[in-house]
Amino acid sequence: MNREIRVFMVAAEGVPFAKTGGLADVVGALPYALAEHGCSVRCFLPRYRQVDLEKFGLSTLLPRRTVSFAGAEVAYRVLAAPAERGVEWLFLDAPGFYDRDALYGTYGEDYPDSCERFAFFCQQALATVRELDWRPDVVHCHDWQSGLIPAYLKLKTRTGIVDTFDTFFSEIRSLFTIHNIGYQGMFSADKLWITGFSPEHFTYDKLEYWGSINFLKAGIVFADRISTVSKRYSEEIQTEAFGRGMDGVLHARAADLTGILNGIDVETWNPATDPHIAANYTAEDLRGKRECRRALSKEVGLNPRVRVPLIGIISRLEEEKGFDLLSSAIPRIMAMGAQMVVLGTGSPEYHTILSRMARRYSGQFAAVLAFDPVLAHRVEAGADMFLMPSKYEPCGLTQMYSMRYGTVPIVHATGGLADTVTNYDGRTKRGNGFSFSRYSVDALLTAVRRAMKFFNDRERWESIMRAGMRQDFSWSAAADQYRMLYDELLNRADHTIS
Repeated sequence: MNREIRVFMVAAEGVPFAKTGGLADVVGALPYALAEHGCSVRCFLPRYRQVDLEKFGLSTLLPRRTVSFAGAEVAYRVLAAPAERGVEWLFLDAPGFYDRDALYGTYGEDYPDSCERFAFFCQQALATVRELDWRPDVVHCHDWQSGLIPAYLKLKTRTGIVDTFDTFFSEIRSLFTIHNIGYQGMFSADKLWITGFSPEHFTYDKLEYWGSINFLKAGIVFADRISTVSKRYSEEIQTEAFGRGMDGVLHARAADLTGILNGIDVETWNPATDPHIAANYTAEDLRGKRECRRALSKEVGLNPRVRVPLIGIISRLEEEKGFDLLSSAIPRIMAMGAQMVVLGTGSPEYHTILSRMARRYSGQFAAVLAFDPVLAHRVEAGADMFLMPSKYEPCGLTQMYSMRYGTVPIVHATGGLADTVTNYDGRTKRGNGFSFSRYSVDALLTAVRRAMKFFNDRERWESIMRAGMRQDFSWSAAADQYRMLYDELLNRADHTIS
């Protein structure tokens, strides 16, 4: 084993403390896997209202003080949770910025001071390690909320909170991970002074993007290395179709861009031990899955018909997740004789559509319009197939959960879905699911028909189930790749900005 690498992981959310999406799952799991691969990891998050002091055993690490920032006096302190499995969690407790009803905004709108909230967060992340005199080898930044950190390190700034001219920061390397390029952190140019950067930095090759400040672009341009959450997605975001305006910037840094597939928590998502499902089962003994299907059908109000496939969907109800296709496809899938259960929340438009479908196809189609993580386990265990027709999907986790539970995925071949699901070949009898390349209703329906055809051949279907169940989606493989990436960072010349 090479020497221990000190990693400072900076992110806007992480389970079990705060979550809105898959970013939190990654940040909540990767540090522990890295600790098992010879890394000393400290994680830095905002202390939101939901991060309860007593529940998580938080104590003061750096005492409360006040600092001038963005024309106001901001009170803050740094808290710490008890170290666990080699990982320490630190929290920036600034009530004026983070003690709010939601993490990023309400009613579909970001908070109007998002620039201030996360510029302050980035500056305090660096100020905290300086005050603790704990010099990380690598600062691993996640998504736009931490995107200014690589720029502070590279441009050597003095902001009033952090002075990166200090030689303490000179040898620190940065890795910037893009989880979803659709979220970029763009703000009006008149807020440049809040970030602490000078007008000379507000140029097309640095922080400026179509007249605005772009936190994501800052991370891409200034980080020593860039990663994203699947190999396919690392290629897709360099194209105009998927790059959301960042394709040119990313293409220019293609040599420094790596795709590393996320893992899943294989202890929590394990049908052999899962306490939330009706019966446990394994790839060697699948009998419990039939009981899980019966229990799920009863719970969501489906007719207990075991000779037709039950298709599960667990998703945000948004167009990007394929619900523009599903709105047209569901009646035709119902006409094929399949059953379906949808679990999730999202756009009111799709709430209305799914509620109408549930009334129209009572006993055949069920819609549970809620966030219910326990029911999610029962859907994964009780469904026969899992439908995930995302328009784009950087990595995706639920298709991996599904395969773990022997629930055969049907996916649009994009991003991490293409990297994890191998389209079943009836001739070679190889594959772990079904996929379609063209993003259309007809292509989706063709994939569903193929899956239903093989569902009727029980021996072949169980071989597809087992192929997915025996795959290794643990975090160990991802942690090993990140460890190698850190090693490369520490053994290479500094990334320079002209």
